[in-house]
Amino acid sequence: MIRELNVLEIISAIKQLCIDANSLLPCSIVDCIKQAHTTERNLLAKDVLSDLLSNLDAATELGVPICQDTGMAVIFAELGQDVHIVGGTFNDAINEGVRQGYIDGNLRCSIVADPLHRINTNDNTPAIIHLSMVAGDKLKLMVAPKGFGSENMSGLKFFNPSASAEDIVDFVCDTVTIAGSNPCPPIVVGVGMGGDFEHCAYLAKKALCRDVTTPNQDEFYASLEQTMLSRINALQIGVQGFGGDTTALAVNIEQSATHIAGLPVAVNIGCHVTRHKTIQL
Repeated sequence: MIRELNVLEIISAIKQLCIDANSLLPCSIVDCIKQAHTTERNLLAKDVLSDLLSNLDAATELGVPICQDTGMAVIFAELGQDVHIVGGTFNDAINEGVRQGYIDGNLRCSIVADPLHRINTNDNTPAIIHLSMVAGDKLKLMVAPKGFGSENMSGLKFFNPSASAEDIVDFVCDTVTIAGSNPCPPIVVGVGMGGDFEHCAYLAKKALCRDVTTPNQDEFYASLEQTMLSRINALQIGVQGFGGDTTALAVNIEQSATHIAGLPVAVNIGCHVTRHKTIQL
């Protein structure tokens, strides 16, 4: 049976997701920050972590954004093949939801219509939409607002297929070193491996949206995540660049098939407010 889903439901859901994602950090990341505050040995970094936690509490109590950069709206959508969208087009519904969410939610509108002419669209559209078709009659929507203090610090490199895991760890650490304090650490690091030029970047962004307490399902990559995390924290960049034990809260890797002649790797850095919110319709 084909299920009809009106675009008005999509608009309403996206609107609320935009507002909620900018105000409420995922519990797993909050817990990581609390744990870092408990274990941090650098007193200045410990004080700053306390300030970050106070900021999260204030955002919740006042219903305001966690950060002034309310980001570019990135949407991951899984559309069941038995769903028929009615009343309009899917992409238009997503963008209308983003428009309403950012305007009615008093969120900062940061999107310019053209990379060189730089005219603000004044409603934070268009969104970045990643759509995949899946089995079933449901629509799963995730809104991941991405600030550019961290996005600007990301990187992509094509390795020779003979590259070792250690070579890739070095690249990830070098990317974090160059980033320094710019992405507002403690950071979350998304690593995409495999695919082609654009797909490995997609994987890195998707990795940022995985629960930071959930390791990669492959034991080899789960171990590599921990190796990268340890190496990054050994850099001693620390909270907001003040030094200390906590430069990264987590490293998430997503991997995919690739060509025999290539080994693309992308690093997408998320700040300490790596935000995302999900709903199923």
